[in-house]
Amino acid sequence: MTQDTWSIGELAAGTGIPVKTLRYYSDSGLLPVTSRSTGGHRRYGPEAWERIGLIRRLRALDTPIAAVTQVVTGECSIGELVETELEAVQERLTRLRWRQATLQSLDDCPSEERLRRLEILSRVQRLPQARRTLTDHWYRELSAAMPKRRLDIMIAMLSPDPPQDPDPVTVLAYAELHVLISTPGFTRWTQDHDQEMRDAPAFYGEIDEAAALTAAALAQGLPPGAGDAVNAFVSAHARARRESDTPAFRAHLHGLVSRSSGFDPRLERYWSLVGTATGGRVLNMTVAHRWLTEGLSMSISGGAHGRPVVTAAEARGSAR
Repeated sequence: MTQDTWSIGELAAGTGIPVKTLRYYSDSGLLPVTSRSTGGHRRYGPEAWERIGLIRRLRALDTPIAAVTQVVTGECSIGELVETELEAVQERLTRLRWRQATLQSLDDCPSEERLRRLEILSRVQRLPQARRTLTDHWYRELSAAMPKRRLDIMIAMLSPDPPQDPDPVTVLAYAELHVLISTPGFTRWTQDHDQEMRDAPAFYGEIDEAAALTAAALAQGLPPGAGDAVNAFVSAHARARRESDTPAFRAHLHGLVSRSSGFDPRLERYWSLVGTATGGRVLNMTVAHRWLTEGLSMSISGGAHGRPVVTAAEARGSAR
């Protein structure tokens, strides 16, 4: 005789799942009751067998009950569940790798150094908040007059994401960034000549060009010298100040940039740590600043159009 409904005991006997577990599924809405017997006992229809099979497979993957419920009730598809769970697993793996690297950093040092590292590493164990701390600091520090696109670029450079596959060195470097920004009197980004840039929207575009040329020269290991990078740097400042590119102007500009915060040892340390934390993917702006300043000095002594160290075409080729 064909059976239309089954008791919870019959489902348990047929699936091997304990009655207590099936009752929990039923109470949670995972296993709807089809009807009740004359004695008030729960009865389940044919769809219960398929649903129990789906629940069992999802639970075998350690899928949380809440997520299983969304699938069996049709709130989300299995594909959507897999995508969500993969993201959660990646987040957990990142936290575990971060914790592993942190513990290795604490393990591989003398006992007197361990307490210092413990204090600073404790600042960066909540990764999303750790990056927000850096981001918030630099949004406060950077010039409000800076164009949004330029501001976003600088914030991204100064506030890198925590390394996805960290080792003890990169974890410690990332933590040291937080120590520096919390140091009283840490150098503000404002420079005396920032006010002169307020009415020069093209200034930062030309500065970006100079930075790209400088990065290409540094990547090639070339020494500072007169050339396209220095010329672009001078041109940006000359246009912003409505000046001409003359030896006198170059000498004046050299005096300004030599006194700027680019040579502050704490800021230099910050950029060095950013480079360590990002595996060198971010241009060290202090190194670039010094390279340009030295090149500017050489261009003054050798004339405004000295031997090019790296041309714009070479820079584009290097970038490719």
